[in-house]
Amino acid sequence: MRKDHTIPRGELHRLVHKSIVLEGNALGDPVERELYVWTPPGWKAGEKLPLLVDLKGYSSSGLAHANWQPFSENVPERLDRLTHEGMARCVVAFPDCFTKLFGNQYLNSIGTGRYADYLCDEIVPFVEAKFGCGGKGRRGVFGKSSGGYGAAWHGMNRPGFWDAISINSGDMGFDALYIPAFFEDLDVLRKYEYSIEKTWRALIAKKKMGFKESVALMDCAQGAFYDPDPTQFMNMRLPLDPYTGEFIPERWNNWLAHDPVVMFDNLGEHLRGLKLLYMDCGNHDNFRIQYGMRRFAKKLSAAAIAHTYDEFDDDHMDVDYRMDVFLPKLAGALG
Repeated sequence: MRKDHTIPRGELHRLVHKSIVLEGNALGDPVERELYVWTPPGWKAGEKLPLLVDLKGYSSSGLAHANWQPFSENVPERLDRLTHEGMARCVVAFPDCFTKLFGNQYLNSIGTGRYADYLCDEIVPFVEAKFGCGGKGRRGVFGKSSGGYGAAWHGMNRPGFWDAISINSGDMGFDALYIPAFFEDLDVLRKYEYSIEKTWRALIAKKKMGFKESVALMDCAQGAFYDPDPTQFMNMRLPLDPYTGEFIPERWNNWLAHDPVVMFDNLGEHLRGLKLLYMDCGNHDNFRIQYGMRRFAKKLSAAAIAHTYDEFDDDHMDVDYRMDVFLPKLAGALG
């Protein structure tokens, strides 16, 4: 059941891709994965459209954006409508980067796998070759939450590869994002002797996990991306003593080095060459991400790097409606 059956319908192609760069990843996650690609209504080979890549937020995968939505639209249906309303035609890829840690930050880590390489060296070339899209000057990446972090990370760390990025409520400003959360997490770990392994095994065995419990697992998982420790369960550790709450400077510094606000000081110039740098965030984000987004925008302004930062009256949840704003901007900048 679609929201509007009168709108011309694009095609969602369901493909399978086998990775080489993910072979031997630390978590033993699969290297053969589904990949969805949307092409606009009437698409024909040889049209040479821009390519957008969707990085889904934590606890999900790009494949979930194709799920049916009651009273709303999934992303392919939204793309159909936006194209009908005049958005520049493009191809959109929905990669699956899910891990045993229940999500991804879309970077390379010895604790999880080479997911930045997976996207740039395998998925994008695979889609471009099959659909004749993208290529130099015509690639964009967007994502919300952890996906927004991925867009920011790729914009700064893969200069010249991406030409437009959209950072939507992207993880940054790690002190505001994580420090308050860590003490909530420790209260969850307390019930399991402050052990990440015991907490993890107990919570995933539950029939229903609470919100604070799921956030605790997500925060622990970030350690495998930002500060992987192969001596620990699934490479995870927090940057503080779980009993006293005292931060371990060298560990916390490893986390901070991955904060886009901090990375900007060394890598921000790589954003200057983008055709579009769009950012948005709710003004009362559940995870306090607006503070990091404001700092990032402030640094962009100080460096005179062209960008747009929109803050809207909402929180972190159920904000896919913002795609109506930024997807046409991305497609238009690359068209």
